[in-house]
Amino acid sequence: MSPIEATASLLGLINILLVVRRSIWNYPFALAMVSLYAWIFFHEKLYSDALLQLFFFAVNLYGWWNWARSRAESGEVRVRTLGRSERAGWAAGSIAVIALWGYVMHRLTDAAYPWWDGSIAVLSIAGQILQSRRNWECWLLWILVDLLAIPLFAVKELWLTAGLYCVFLALSIWGLFDWLKARE
Repeated sequence: MSPIEATASLLGLINILLVVRRSIWNYPFALAMVSLYAWIFFHEKLYSDALLQLFFFAVNLYGWWNWARSRAESGEVRVRTLGRSERAGWAAGSIAVIALWGYVMHRLTDAAYPWWDGSIAVLSIAGQILQSRRNWECWLLWILVDLLAIPLFAVKELWLTAGLYCVFLALSIWGLFDWLKARE
């Protein structure tokens, strides 16, 4: 357990608590957290997760902008719903990209657990995009990501991060129910 991992975990906890509450102030915490996790994951040879943090940095900037302009008169961020065909497209696209990314990581790198790590990365990308677009379905992906990430980080002995993802799982379930109530 390093001080960098402890700091990243604390920032992550604050970030997700603010996302669940649909607070735009989640974004500064997210940007700091993903910067630290990029370094951590790179050193652990979890390259998909390290690259994912770079993506998260960019998409969090977009999310901050999108949420800032999409607030209801009450100040809360409005929640949207995907259509049935959109959900199917996101699921099929995610499966296809997982297969491709896992193969690339397996063949071209010395990544630890390239398929497992790649699945987490791809589902996280989809979840982050849907979250930035304010779609409640993002929480379904975050729950799946958490269920995959907890054992991976435990295997890599990133105990604080594994514990953080246990908390993320509980918060993702809370977020799902809260955002379902708030959807348009």
